[in-house]
Amino acid sequence: MYSAITGGYVVPVDGDPIDGGTVLMSDDKIVAVGSEADVDIPDEARLIDASGSWVLPGFIDAHAHLGVHEDGEGWSGNDTNEMTDPNGARFRALDGIDPYEVGFDDALTGGVTSVVIKPGSGNPIGGQTVGVKTWGRNGFDIVFAEDVSVKSALGENPKRVYGEKDKTPSTRLGVAAVLREAFTKARNYSLQRDHAQAEGKPFDVDLTLETLARVLDGELYWDQHVHRADDIVTAIRLAEEFGYKLVLNHGTEAHLIADLVAERGIPVILGPLFTSRVKVEVRHRTIRSAGILARAGVQLAITTDHPVIPINFLVYQAALAVKEGLDTDTALRALTVNPAAILGLQDRIGALKPGLDADVVIWSGDPLDVMNRAMRVFVRGREVYHFDEVQGEGVVAERRYQES
Repeated sequence: MYSAITGGYVVPVDGDPIDGGTVLMSDDKIVAVGSEADVDIPDEARLIDASGSWVLPGFIDAHAHLGVHEDGEGWSGNDTNEMTDPNGARFRALDGIDPYEVGFDDALTGGVTSVVIKPGSGNPIGGQTVGVKTWGRNGFDIVFAEDVSVKSALGENPKRVYGEKDKTPSTRLGVAAVLREAFTKARNYSLQRDHAQAEGKPFDVDLTLETLARVLDGELYWDQHVHRADDIVTAIRLAEEFGYKLVLNHGTEAHLIADLVAERGIPVILGPLFTSRVKVEVRHRTIRSAGILARAGVQLAITTDHPVIPINFLVYQAALAVKEGLDTDTALRALTVNPAAILGLQDRIGALKPGLDADVVIWSGDPLDVMNRAMRVFVRGREVYHFDEVQGEGVVAERRYQES
């Protein structure tokens, strides 16, 4: 089944905007993007008029707790942190996601169609992340990338959690030691496993060490929760010692050492940018940091850390970052192609490009103007949200099973 969005101001993000452009979708993929003259629309295609509107790829929040920390549900809906083991590499965010929580609907209102959901930052090693769509009918349907990264935390959170338990780690020294010991064990485990396989001998699988071995093998990214500049340096030191693919998450003080971060080629998933200075390690939080990092040459994505900041406010953070010095092109890239590339998802999401998932949003105008809104949202080619101008509210396609 073909659908063609026509007549809009098409912003592919990875290419030049097209005034009066066309986005052709077939089933769940984008087939063609171009001017009206360049795209051959099949006769049977459903036509969607976007005249006077902007057409963009769905936005991506590369660091959120959507579904594992359910909005408004209190402790019963909070499965973000399994704070009983400093090394939780075997824990999976996927096993705690409620796809029916209200945050998924909120995401659609803000044009967010893909999210990388992560465990929290209570443990030095929190667990495995997962890439999901913000519309789907169940926990199988929403997943598009089951193996993305492993979440880790430096700084105040893990030292506070385990210090209160009178357990290691209670200091920054202890947190770093937990990580170093874990990777040393994983490296030894890999050697023993490979030797056993070569000898044809049985071997006991350890889910925690298997996960860390995949990080060392480059199969999974290392998502490092980190705020202070000194903790960022520790994160870099550990990554260089063990050779894994480091992604800085939050990076509150990364702008203070932007030259070092850029020189090392380390990407930053920056944010949340709207929070107050709730703890010592975020005392240098500033919305100006996005522009500083981008001008230094750092590959940048922006996050809400939902539910810390409501996920539908993702684009507003980018808009205020523009106000404080971030250029508009980078702002849009920080919501689309950059988060996709940072976590190796660029073959699925992040741009209006043939072969990518048909996650498309029709906006009333420039999304970086806070007065504009997402009018229609398509996830995998299906229209799952529209704004009802008569009622003045958004309408989300029903997710639950409906009897015929």
